[in-house]
Amino acid sequence: MALARFKKICLDAADPDVLGRFWAGALELTWVSDGGEGGVYGADRQPVLWINRVPQPKAVKHRVHLDIYAAAVTDLQALGASVLVREGDDRRWTVMADPEGGEFCAFLREVPATPRLHGLVVDCADPAAQARFWVDVLGGAVVDHLQGYSTAMDVPGMGFTFDFVPVPELKEGANRIHLDVAAPVLQPILDAGARVLREPDDEIEWHVLADPEGNEFCVFDRADALAG
Repeated sequence: MALARFKKICLDAADPDVLGRFWAGALELTWVSDGGEGGVYGADRQPVLWINRVPQPKAVKHRVHLDIYAAAVTDLQALGASVLVREGDDRRWTVMADPEGGEFCAFLREVPATPRLHGLVVDCADPAAQARFWVDVLGGAVVDHLQGYSTAMDVPGMGFTFDFVPVPELKEGANRIHLDVAAPVLQPILDAGARVLREPDDEIEWHVLADPEGNEFCVFDRADALAG
């Protein structure tokens, strides 16, 4: 049984309005500002992405990034993206950067799939172990691929893939993309392998945790989190 429920993906930004408008355009969704921060919303009026304002600029390569579908690179460039590495060889995607330099991968299709958000990808040392941790927390099933990466499949509430890919470099600094989840009880998530980075205080009403490889995520206390 899952220990928590997926809520949304959060992105840190120096200018939430700029980044929010970009991602709303790239995903063909709606940007709604809320006091300097805001959400990228779908038709169900639930935020697909939430954009947080932070004072720190981006300093290192994203360890967590988005995969999206798009019709053309030029469409994304018109919104403010730039090309880092074009599709080629055995790579079926184009590596791009959003207006704040955040890396993402664009899978180009003549008729892009809907929704445009294709997946969430996490760089890690042990993909299989990371996928197992997140399936233990959020539900679903683990698929280990021959290419060396693992996927958390059929995670409730996630209408996109959740992939874990091996990289040689260690995590450096706080991630600028993280998950928000809701849970009725915190301790089972800690027992599964997470650790507390910050408890609720005068500034926040949620726990900030790290997964077994140090990736930050936020846990909101909801007694009814697993209902339905």
